[in-house]
Amino acid sequence: MVEEGAYWLAWAQISGIGPVLLRRLQQHFGTLATAWNATKVELGEVEGFGFQTLEKVVQQRSRLHPEQLFTKHQQENSHFWTPADADYPRLLLETPSPPPILYYRGEVELQENLGQKPMVGIVGTRQPSEYGIRWTRQISTALAKNGFTVVSGMAEGIDTESHIAAMKAGGRTIAVLGTGVDVIYPHKNRDLYKQILTAGLVVSEYPTKTPPDRTHFPRRNRIIAGLSRAILVMEAPIKSGALITATYANEFGRDVYALPGRVDDYPSQGCLKLLSQGASFILKELDELLTMLGAIPQIDAVEASIAPEQLMPISPELQTVMNALASEALPFDFIVQQTGMAAGSVSGALLQLELMGLISQLPGMRYQKS
Repeated sequence: MVEEGAYWLAWAQISGIGPVLLRRLQQHFGTLATAWNATKVELGEVEGFGFQTLEKVVQQRSRLHPEQLFTKHQQENSHFWTPADADYPRLLLETPSPPPILYYRGEVELQENLGQKPMVGIVGTRQPSEYGIRWTRQISTALAKNGFTVVSGMAEGIDTESHIAAMKAGGRTIAVLGTGVDVIYPHKNRDLYKQILTAGLVVSEYPTKTPPDRTHFPRRNRIIAGLSRAILVMEAPIKSGALITATYANEFGRDVYALPGRVDDYPSQGCLKLLSQGASFILKELDELLTMLGAIPQIDAVEASIAPEQLMPISPELQTVMNALASEALPFDFIVQQTGMAAGSVSGALLQLELMGLISQLPGMRYQKS
């Protein structure tokens, strides 16, 4: 059976099908595998699928073979997640446009992916003042020492300062790139890039060897916002890309904080605009900021009325095993019997569901829904 992840990859190869339409497809059909085999009429029922898009799907789908495509892609890009994978970052998955493929390099920490370790985005101008640099270093250091992971874009200026300060404080950091994860941009950050690989991750929605392109960087800002529980804008002119990140953060329901500056300082104009629109002030008392950031609910503090499996799409195989489970513990052999699947497949599915936090294992190889 072809894995659901192969269909996320295959659909992403069809021109005109972006993250938003992919999410609509997945929600409409339940799985992208089902959508792949849907008729033209059935696809036309999905919002956003006009005549031209349908024609492209029909023409291009017949030339693509998901399983072969997935195997070849794995050979060229050894590390990537699709929304069908248990390790796909859950906070990012909650956004309207999660990347269908998220490439990564470095050291994965599962608690970050599950939303159980807080991540905070820090963004700002490429040409910060000494004031902006000083506060970026102080805040990044404080966040790292208090267990937060710092997320930024590895650009010059504020991004670079936030990554370096977090690592110097012994914390983790994640760089979201507008290139392939194997392409260093700007090149002067090659040493920083190597350090991040040992103290965090670099991630990107672009495959290996993708060079920098001016259209990539505004798009990658939605990933910074999507991964983070809150966005801190340290210094930003009115036309700064940091304000794009703040806009995405507002759309995604994230908190936005801005560092106030003097009204006649060019690098502070964007921050002052954000503050006038309701962003929270970053003030001298960092303990207050840390308290506010720590008070943001974790992803596992969801109302009990919402089933955990509703927070992320899971493959049909995992869903079959999930359906066989109950709130009381069931023995492994009984689950195998209920699903009709091979014991090895059931064992692998149970492990994946446990890593996703959807089920719990009890002594004696008994399992129950969390």
